[in-house]
Formats: sequence, C-alpha cells, structure tokens
Amino acid sequence: MQRGAEVNVVMTDDAQRFIAPLTFAALTRNRVHTSLWDEQEKIPHIRLVREADVMAIVPATANVIAKLAQGIADDLLTNAALAATIPIVIAPAMNAAMYMNAATIENMRALRARGIEFVEPETGFLAEREHGIGRLADEAKILAAIDAVVARRNELSGTRVVITAGPTREPIDPVRFISNASTGTTGIELAREALARGAIVDLVLGPTSADPPEAARTHRVTTAQEMYDATVPLAKDATIVVAAAAVADWRPAQSHAQKIKKEASEDDESVALVRNPDILAAIGQQKNGAYVIGFAAETQAHEANAREKLRRKHLDAIAVNDVTAERGFGTGENELVLLHGDDGRIPLGRGRKRELAARFWDAIAALRAPS
Repeated sequence: MQRGAEVNVVMTDDAQRFIAPLTFAALTRNRVHTSLWDEQEKIPHIRLVREADVMAIVPATANVIAKLAQGIADDLLTNAALAATIPIVIAPAMNAAMYMNAATIENMRALRARGIEFVEPETGFLAEREHGIGRLADEAKILAAIDAVVARRNELSGTRVVITAGPTREPIDPVRFISNASTGTTGIELAREALARGAIVDLVLGPTSADPPEAARTHRVTTAQEMYDATVPLAKDATIVVAAAAVADWRPAQSHAQKIKKEASEDDESVALVRNPDILAAIGQQKNGAYVIGFAAETQAHEANAREKLRRKHLDAIAVNDVTAERGFGTGENELVLLHGDDGRIPLGRGRKRELAARFWDAIAALRAPS
C-alpha cells in the first residue's frame, strides 16, 4: 500500500483465527474476501486474479502448498490460485519438521517446476519453542520477490519473439517418415514464459501432441521445408528468434505417394537422402537486428561443437544440451548451458523444462541489457 499498489486480500478460515478481516480492510481500503460465495455475481476467484499483476500467498502453510501441488480447490484462496494465469509468489511458514518432510519438499518442487516463485523461510526461533528453519521470510525479501516477478512480467512487453519447437517429419511414404524423439516441450515452455513476460509470440510448431499456450500465435508445420517457409519470413520482423526445434537435416530424395510394399526379393532396400534447407543459417544471415539464439543437441564434444555452430551460423547465443540416450528429448527434465560471444558461458543447470525456460529468459535479459 505504501508503494502505491492496489491490494486485495483473500483470507482462509484459519487465517481469520489469527487476525480479523477488518484489519486488512482498513489498511487496503478494499473489502477482504473470505468466501467463494461472497459477491457471487462477480465470481470472485476468477475476477481477483484477472485484475491482478501478481498473487502472493503469505504465509503459506504446508496444507495450502500441498493443495496447490495437487490442484485441490476447496476454498476461495485455492480456487483463485488454480485460476491464476499471473505469477504466484509463495512464502512458506511452518515447523521445521513439516518444512523438511519429503512430501512438502516434493510439493514445492512440483510447484517450482510450474513456474511458481518461492521465498525461502528463515532459520530461527519457532512458535513451538524450537529452533530451526520455517520462520516466515523477512518482509523486505518478500517484497523484493514480488517486485522481481512483476518486473519480469513486463520485461518483454511489446517484444516480438519467434520460437521454433518440436520435431519435423520427412515422409518416405504415407505411413513412414524420418523424425526424432523431440516433443517440443522445451520450445513450448519457452513460449509460455515469454508470454508471461509480455512478449508477442509466434510459435512455429512441428508435429507433437503437446499443447501450445493459447496466447501464442501458433503455426503448425510438418516438414523442415514447411518450417523454413513459416519461420524465415516471421524472423524478418522479430526482435528475438529462438530456434529450439529439432529439425531433420535430411529428407528422402523421393517421397512415394503410396505405401511401399515389401517385395519377395531379398535385396536390401535403401533410401536416398538430400539435405533440408538450413533454417537457422538463413535467419542468421538475414538478422536485421534480431537477437538470434540457437539450440544444439549434442552427444559428444558438446560445447566445442555448439560454439562452432554459434560462429558458423552468426548467432548471438546458443543453448547446448547432452542428448545421449535421448536425454532431453521427451523427458520432463533437461540440463542446458548457454554460450555467447567468443568465450561467454552461462550454466542454466538442471531442472524441469518450465524452470529452465525461466532461467533461459533471465539469462537472455541479462545478455541483452545495455552495458
């Protein structure tokens, strides 16, 4: 309130055992919301999070954290959190044993993977007259976390971002094709995070069952040539281009209109291949002021190969990962290193792909910031 924010307070039944709603009503000059059934005509759990820039749960009990992790919505607070498309900041407070319990740790890990920000509790004297971790974080730390997520929400405001994602499929005949194990999840999460930070996103998406974010302008493609034809024109007017797709380097020289039948002959069959157009090289050549980031899925000499690709294709940065035994493809987690310039290196670490998307955009924001 002292910073000029418009604040709406939601209180659970248990919260009202500690402090009366009247206190928050007086401080915020707004009605305190305590029930799903207040102002039914305004559907409070939807309206509150649609009108806000950030949702902060302070303090968050082990019970609330568990409900959010499992998608349980049995009161106004959990309904609003489930309906929220805005950033959520959670400041836990509980007994040390509860905080360190394996169930709580797993619930927090799941929520972090969905992009929820946590303000770690402090160590000190607890309500149970014990000493340990679980004290609510200092007010300044909580406000700093809220400030940070609001700033991130606006840091790409108005920026045009083009992202390629998913595999391509190069048909041999109507039922057979050349492809890879990419699901497009990394690119989709990069698009989701860019949208959350205010970007206008064009997502060029290869064949995948993963769902793209609704707010993205999604361009569905199948082959590498289709991805080239969709991406290169979009990149001309983009501020940032992220080439996260796993594009097939080759395609069959001939695609048969009918299914190829096995013949009685014992002779080995072969498929002649030709190179596909190089999407990333074309974008790197036409840059037009865009900041271009590639991806390199490597199985050996990871960073050396990625850095050579960075130079050869005139990129500003490249994210490299080890895909030995298909790691990174079709898995929930990945590990990335972002390379830039002659010798710049930013380890993004290992994590769920939603977590890595946030770290990726944090790193790109730092690299693009005026020196």
